[in-house]
Amino acid sequence: MSKVNWGVLSTAMIGQEQVIPAIQRSSNGEVVAIASRGEKAISVAEKLDIPTAYTSYEELLADPNIDAVYIPLPNSLHKEWVLEAAKKGKHVLCEKTAGLDYDELKEMIDACVHHGVTFMEAFMYQFHPQHAKVKELITSGAIGDVSFMRASFSYLLTDESNIRLDRSLGGGALYDIGCYTIHSICNILNDQPTDVYANARIPEKFNVDTTVAGVLSFENDIQASFDCSFDVTPRQTYQVVGSQGTIEVVGPYRPDANESGEGFIRVVKSNGETEEYSVAGDQYKLQVEHFVDSVIEKKQPSYTNEKMLNHMKVMDAAFHSIETGKSIKLS
Repeated sequence: MSKVNWGVLSTAMIGQEQVIPAIQRSSNGEVVAIASRGEKAISVAEKLDIPTAYTSYEELLADPNIDAVYIPLPNSLHKEWVLEAAKKGKHVLCEKTAGLDYDELKEMIDACVHHGVTFMEAFMYQFHPQHAKVKELITSGAIGDVSFMRASFSYLLTDESNIRLDRSLGGGALYDIGCYTIHSICNILNDQPTDVYANARIPEKFNVDTTVAGVLSFENDIQASFDCSFDVTPRQTYQVVGSQGTIEVVGPYRPDANESGEGFIRVVKSNGETEEYSVAGDQYKLQVEHFVDSVIEKKQPSYTNEKMLNHMKVMDAAFHSIETGKSIKLS
């Protein structure tokens, strides 16, 4: 196998605007089918030049020509369709957040292992080379000893009918964008926190978190803070603070939203010196190519099952902290 044939479950905009075009740009994959509940897949297939449209997810999963599926359904539907895809022998790239909690994600991973298919949660941002550059700068001692990190992601959500505000569909700011802030902290620091504290704004009319702020504590005395929100102006940034300077990444999660389309890194040292780096990278294309390479080479992606489960442990702890008002210790 040198190429993978993809099917897409749902006509979600993230698929139409980002992931399907990325697969079509990739060197090792092709989108051959898309499915919806009803007729919408037909018009989307025509618009995006996809050969086959199905009016049910079951029909797509029964297609023997499809090797892998991309699932951008609402969070609450991920488990059901990951399990169904695994049963049909399809490799699965599932949009984040893959599971609503650790137990859901573990069941999904176990099913994929049992059926011998590759599974990965679609945290596309981590495949952008700007983050490797940040790690390189930290390792080189560019900012001395790291003691603090902060990550923020927000946008103003005014459409009250948006599924991100529907609790039954796995809505909320922490699932939607806060997951990136937590993920990036653990990714850049290459560590798991020992303690998690979070609080949230939960409007009664939605009963989901629309703003969350929290703190992660690590064994090596590094502290980190994260925040996410549907209630404020768009922001996406993270900063790594050391004894001799600060690294700031502007647009770490969606650098394609920047005017230049590049990741931008600024290093400010204690002596006032400043270094700036622009880092180009097609993170959606890099993600799908890495996933397909893992399928072809029959190995786990670099974002391993263990890493996915570790991330979900932190997410669970943040939700538990919001519910109890207490700091949660991770074992």
